Amino acid sequence: MLIDGPVAIELDDGTRVESDRFVVAVCTCRRSKNYPLCDTSHRAKRRPSQSSED
Repeated sequence: MLIDGPVAIELDDGTRVESDRFVVAVCTCRRSKNYPLCDTSHRAKRRPSQSSED
């Protein structure tokens, strides 16, 4: 999810993550190793391709 920055995000455990960028990518899939910020880990998950044979 892209949001306008800068942002300060407070996690459930009280940890605070800040970014001063103009647009910030926030992870919503929880695969990011840099959570709560997106590191594009969601791209590694591929859906099975569907056969186009009719």
